[in-house]
Amino acid sequence: MRIVITGSSSGIGRALTERLIQHGHEVWGLARRDQSDLKAGPIGRFRSSRCDVADWDQVKAAAAEIAAAWPALDGLVSCAAVQGAIGRATAADPHEWSATVRTGLDGTFFPIRALREALGRAPRRAKIVCFSGGGASKARPNFSAYAAAKTALVRLVETIAEEERAAPLDINALAPGAIHTPMTDAIIAAGAAKAGDDEYRGALKTKAAGAAGLERALDLAEWLLSPASDGISGRLLSAVWDPWTELAGHGPKLREQETYTLRRTAPRRPV
Repeated sequence: MRIVITGSSSGIGRALTERLIQHGHEVWGLARRDQSDLKAGPIGRFRSSRCDVADWDQVKAAAAEIAAAWPALDGLVSCAAVQGAIGRATAADPHEWSATVRTGLDGTFFPIRALREALGRAPRRAKIVCFSGGGASKARPNFSAYAAAKTALVRLVETIAEEERAAPLDINALAPGAIHTPMTDAIIAAGAAKAGDDEYRGALKTKAAGAAGLERALDLAEWLLSPASDGISGRLLSAVWDPWTELAGHGPKLREQETYTLRRTAPRRPV
Protein backbone atom coordinates (compact mmCIF):
# COMPACT_ATOMS: atom_id res chain seq x y z
CA MET A 1 0.00 0.00 0.00
CA ARG A 2 0.91 3.65 -0.37
CA ILE A 3 0.19 5.54 2.82
CA VAL A 4 0.62 9.13 3.99
CA ILE A 5 1.35 9.65 7.69
CA THR A 6 1.26 13.06 9.36
CA GLY A 7 3.41 13.65 12.43
CA SER A 8 5.83 11.01 11.19
CA SER A 9 8.98 12.52 12.68
CA SER A 10 8.42 11.47 16.31
CA GLY A 11 6.28 9.56 18.78
CA ILE A 12 3.58 7.20 17.54
CA GLY A 13 3.78 8.61 14.01
CA ARG A 14 7.46 7.72 13.78
CA ALA A 15 6.91 4.24 15.20
CA LEU A 16 4.04 3.54 12.81
CA THR A 17 6.06 4.80 9.86
CA GLU A 18 8.88 2.40 10.68
CA ARG A 19 6.44 -0.49 11.23
CA LEU A 20 4.65 -0.01 7.91
CA ILE A 21 7.87 0.35 5.93
CA GLN A 22 9.24 -2.82 7.52
CA HIS A 23 6.04 -4.58 6.44
CA GLY A 24 6.65 -3.63 2.83
CA HIS A 25 4.46 -0.55 2.43
CA GLU A 26 5.46 2.77 0.90
CA VAL A 27 5.09 5.70 3.29
CA TRP A 28 5.12 9.44 2.70
CA GLY A 29 5.69 11.32 5.93
CA LEU A 30 4.51 14.87 6.62
CA ALA A 31 6.12 16.70 9.51
CA ARG A 32 7.50 20.09 10.42
CA ARG A 33 10.87 18.59 11.27
CA ASP A 34 13.49 17.10 8.96
CA GLN A 35 13.21 13.33 8.48
CA SER A 36 16.44 12.66 6.64
CA ASP A 37 17.48 10.09 9.26
CA LEU A 38 14.58 7.90 8.16
CA LYS A 39 15.49 8.37 4.50
CA ALA A 40 19.08 7.35 5.15
CA GLY A 41 18.14 4.30 7.24
CA PRO A 42 17.88 0.71 6.01
CA ILE A 43 14.20 0.37 6.91
CA GLY A 44 12.68 0.60 3.43
CA ARG A 45 10.78 2.86 1.10
CA PHE A 46 10.13 6.31 2.55
CA ARG A 47 9.56 9.80 1.19
CA SER A 48 8.77 12.94 3.12
CA SER A 49 7.78 16.58 2.93
CA ARG A 50 8.37 19.25 5.53
CA CYS A 51 4.88 20.51 6.20
CA ASP A 52 2.92 22.23 8.96
CA VAL A 53 -0.39 20.38 8.65
CA ALA A 54 -2.20 23.29 10.32
CA ASP A 55 -1.28 25.48 7.33
CA TRP A 56 -3.58 24.83 4.36
CA ASP A 57 -1.20 26.22 1.75
CA GLN A 58 1.60 23.93 2.94
CA VAL A 59 -0.69 20.91 2.98
CA LYS A 60 -1.99 21.70 -0.51
CA ALA A 61 1.58 21.95 -1.80
CA ALA A 62 2.55 18.66 -0.16
CA ALA A 63 -0.52 16.98 -1.65
CA ALA A 64 0.50 18.16 -5.13
CA GLU A 65 3.99 16.75 -4.58
CA ILE A 66 2.52 13.41 -3.51
CA ALA A 67 0.09 13.31 -6.44
CA ALA A 68 2.94 13.89 -8.89
CA ALA A 69 4.71 10.77 -7.62
CA TRP A 70 1.79 8.53 -6.69
CA PRO A 71 -1.28 8.32 -8.96
CA ALA A 72 -3.36 6.87 -6.14
CA LEU A 73 -3.27 6.70 -2.36
CA ASP A 74 -4.40 3.71 -0.29
CA GLY A 75 -4.38 5.24 3.16
CA LEU A 76 -3.91 8.33 5.31
CA VAL A 77 -2.98 8.27 8.99
CA SER A 78 -3.26 11.48 11.01
CA CYS A 79 -0.87 11.43 13.98
CA ALA A 80 0.17 15.10 14.13
CA ALA A 81 -0.72 16.94 17.33
CA VAL A 82 0.74 19.25 19.95
CA GLN A 83 -0.14 19.17 23.62
CA GLY A 84 -0.08 22.91 24.00
CA ALA A 85 -0.45 24.81 27.24
CA ILE A 86 -0.85 22.78 30.42
CA GLY A 87 -3.01 24.28 33.15
CA ARG A 88 -6.48 25.62 33.82
CA ALA A 89 -8.40 26.65 30.70
CA THR A 90 -9.41 30.03 32.12
CA ALA A 91 -5.75 30.90 32.67
CA ALA A 92 -4.40 29.56 29.36
CA ASP A 93 -2.60 31.74 26.85
CA PRO A 94 -5.27 32.34 24.15
CA HIS A 95 -2.82 32.15 21.24
CA GLU A 96 -1.25 28.91 22.43
CA TRP A 97 -4.69 27.44 23.14
CA SER A 98 -5.88 28.28 19.63
CA ALA A 99 -2.69 26.97 18.01
CA THR A 100 -3.13 23.66 19.82
CA VAL A 101 -6.67 23.25 18.51
CA ARG A 102 -5.62 24.29 15.00
CA THR A 103 -2.87 21.66 14.89
CA GLY A 104 -5.10 18.91 16.24
CA LEU A 105 -8.25 19.73 14.25
CA ASP A 106 -7.23 21.69 11.14
CA GLY A 107 -4.15 19.46 11.03
CA THR A 108 -6.46 16.49 10.67
CA PHE A 109 -9.01 18.04 8.31
CA PHE A 110 -6.56 19.71 5.89
CA PRO A 111 -4.77 16.47 4.83
CA ILE A 112 -8.11 14.67 4.46
CA ARG A 113 -9.40 17.49 2.28
CA ALA A 114 -6.23 17.74 0.21
CA LEU A 115 -5.80 13.99 -0.33
CA ARG A 116 -9.44 12.92 -0.76
CA GLU A 117 -9.17 12.82 -4.56
CA ALA A 118 -6.06 10.61 -4.45
CA LEU A 119 -7.77 8.30 -1.96
CA GLY A 120 -10.69 8.04 -4.36
CA ARG A 121 -8.36 6.51 -6.95
CA ALA A 122 -7.25 3.66 -4.68
CA PRO A 123 -7.67 0.21 -6.27
CA ARG A 124 -9.33 -1.07 -3.07
CA ARG A 125 -11.26 0.51 -0.19
CA ALA A 126 -9.28 3.53 0.92
CA LYS A 127 -8.59 4.01 4.62
CA ILE A 128 -8.24 7.04 6.88
CA VAL A 129 -7.10 6.59 10.48
CA CYS A 130 -7.09 9.57 12.86
CA PHE A 131 -5.39 9.29 16.25
CA SER A 132 -7.62 10.52 19.05
CA GLY A 133 -7.67 9.77 22.80
CA GLY A 134 -6.33 12.16 25.40
CA GLY A 135 -9.67 13.55 26.55
CA ALA A 136 -11.94 12.77 23.61
CA SER A 137 -14.42 10.70 25.62
CA LYS A 138 -14.28 12.43 29.01
CA ALA A 139 -13.16 15.69 30.58
CA ARG A 140 -9.40 16.14 30.94
CA PRO A 141 -8.64 18.94 33.41
CA ASN A 142 -5.59 21.09 32.65
CA PHE A 143 -5.45 19.88 29.02
CA SER A 144 -8.48 21.68 27.62
CA ALA A 145 -7.11 22.63 24.20
CA TYR A 146 -5.69 19.19 23.45
CA ALA A 147 -8.85 17.44 24.68
CA ALA A 148 -11.15 19.80 22.76
CA ALA A 149 -9.23 19.16 19.54
CA LYS A 150 -9.32 15.39 20.01
CA THR A 151 -13.05 15.42 20.75
CA ALA A 152 -13.76 17.52 17.67
CA LEU A 153 -11.60 15.14 15.64
CA VAL A 154 -13.85 12.22 16.57
CA ARG A 155 -16.99 14.08 15.53
CA LEU A 156 -15.26 15.05 12.27
CA VAL A 157 -14.57 11.35 11.65
CA GLU A 158 -18.19 10.44 12.37
CA THR A 159 -19.47 13.17 10.07
CA ILE A 160 -17.21 12.29 7.14
CA ALA A 161 -18.16 8.63 7.51
CA GLU A 162 -21.83 9.55 7.08
CA GLU A 163 -21.16 11.90 4.17
CA GLU A 164 -19.02 9.30 2.38
CA ARG A 165 -21.24 6.32 3.23
CA ALA A 166 -21.66 5.36 -0.43
CA ALA A 167 -17.95 5.70 -1.25
CA PRO A 168 -15.35 2.90 -1.00
CA LEU A 169 -13.76 4.66 1.97
CA ASP A 170 -13.47 3.88 5.68
CA ILE A 171 -12.51 6.55 8.22
CA ASN A 172 -12.03 5.86 11.92
CA ALA A 173 -10.55 7.35 15.07
CA LEU A 174 -8.04 5.42 17.16
CA ALA A 175 -7.48 5.90 20.89
CA PRO A 176 -3.99 4.50 21.52
CA GLY A 177 -3.98 4.50 25.34
CA ALA A 178 -1.15 5.66 27.57
CA ILE A 179 2.12 5.45 25.62
CA HIS A 180 5.44 7.09 26.40
CA THR A 181 6.08 9.91 23.89
CA PRO A 182 7.62 13.39 24.14
CA MET A 183 4.20 14.55 25.38
CA THR A 184 4.68 12.35 28.44
CA ASP A 185 7.94 14.11 29.23
CA ALA A 186 6.22 17.49 28.84
CA ILE A 187 3.68 16.54 31.49
CA ILE A 188 6.42 15.47 33.87
CA ALA A 189 8.33 18.70 33.22
CA ALA A 190 5.20 20.76 33.94
CA GLY A 191 4.83 19.08 37.31
CA ALA A 192 1.82 18.16 39.40
CA ALA A 193 1.00 21.79 40.20
CA LYS A 194 0.14 22.55 36.55
CA ALA A 195 -0.77 19.14 35.14
CA GLY A 196 -2.64 17.87 38.18
CA ASP A 197 -1.71 15.04 40.52
CA ASP A 198 -3.43 12.30 38.50
CA GLU A 199 -1.87 13.35 35.20
CA TYR A 200 1.57 13.73 36.75
CA ARG A 201 1.50 10.33 38.43
CA GLY A 202 0.10 8.76 35.27
CA ALA A 203 2.91 10.26 33.19
CA LEU A 204 5.55 8.91 35.58
CA LYS A 205 3.95 5.47 35.36
CA THR A 206 3.75 5.63 31.56
CA LYS A 207 7.39 6.67 31.26
CA ALA A 208 8.49 3.85 33.56
CA ALA A 209 6.58 1.37 31.40
CA GLY A 210 8.59 2.41 28.34
CA ALA A 211 7.25 1.01 25.07
CA ALA A 212 4.48 -1.00 26.76
CA GLY A 213 1.21 -0.49 24.92
CA LEU A 214 2.79 0.87 21.74
CA GLU A 215 2.59 -2.41 19.84
CA ARG A 216 -1.14 -2.73 20.55
CA ALA A 217 -1.78 0.75 19.15
CA LEU A 218 0.30 0.02 16.06
CA ASP A 219 -1.51 -3.28 15.60
CA LEU A 220 -4.88 -1.50 15.59
CA ALA A 221 -3.64 1.16 13.16
CA GLU A 222 -2.39 -1.51 10.78
CA TRP A 223 -5.67 -3.46 11.14
CA LEU A 224 -7.71 -0.35 10.31
CA LEU A 225 -5.60 0.14 7.19
CA SER A 226 -6.16 -3.45 6.07
CA PRO A 227 -9.05 -5.14 4.23
CA ALA A 228 -9.95 -6.87 7.53
CA SER A 229 -11.65 -3.65 8.63
CA ASP A 230 -13.58 -3.09 5.38
CA GLY A 231 -16.97 -1.50 6.04
CA ILE A 232 -16.12 -0.35 9.57
CA SER A 233 -16.32 3.44 9.48
CA GLY A 234 -17.10 6.38 11.73
CA ARG A 235 -15.97 4.63 14.91
CA LEU A 236 -13.72 5.53 17.85
CA LEU A 237 -11.82 2.37 18.75
CA SER A 238 -9.61 1.92 21.79
CA ALA A 239 -6.49 -0.11 21.18
CA VAL A 240 -6.51 -1.16 24.83
CA TRP A 241 -10.14 -1.71 25.77
CA ASP A 242 -12.14 -2.61 22.65
CA PRO A 243 -12.31 -6.13 21.08
CA TRP A 244 -11.43 -4.77 17.67
CA THR A 245 -9.88 -8.05 16.52
CA GLU A 246 -13.41 -9.52 16.61
CA LEU A 247 -15.06 -6.80 14.50
CA ALA A 248 -14.09 -8.02 11.03
CA GLY A 249 -17.20 -8.40 8.89
CA HIS A 250 -19.39 -6.43 11.29
CA GLY A 251 -19.25 -3.13 9.40
CA PRO A 252 -22.89 -3.15 8.15
CA LYS A 253 -24.20 -4.01 11.62
CA LEU A 254 -22.10 -1.33 13.32
CA ARG A 255 -23.32 1.32 10.88
CA GLU A 256 -26.83 0.89 12.26
CA GLN A 257 -25.69 1.23 15.88
CA GLU A 258 -24.15 3.89 18.10
CA THR A 259 -21.49 1.51 19.41
CA TYR A 260 -18.00 3.05 19.50
CA THR A 261 -19.31 6.59 18.90
CA LEU A 262 -19.59 9.78 20.97
CA ARG A 263 -23.16 10.15 22.20
CA ARG A 264 -25.08 11.85 25.00
CA THR A 265 -26.53 9.43 27.54
CA ALA A 266 -29.88 10.55 28.97
CA PRO A 267 -31.63 9.07 32.03
CA ARG A 268 -34.72 6.97 31.47
CA ARG A 269 -36.70 9.30 33.69
CA PRO A 270 -36.12 12.89 34.83
CA VAL A 271 -33.83 13.22 37.83
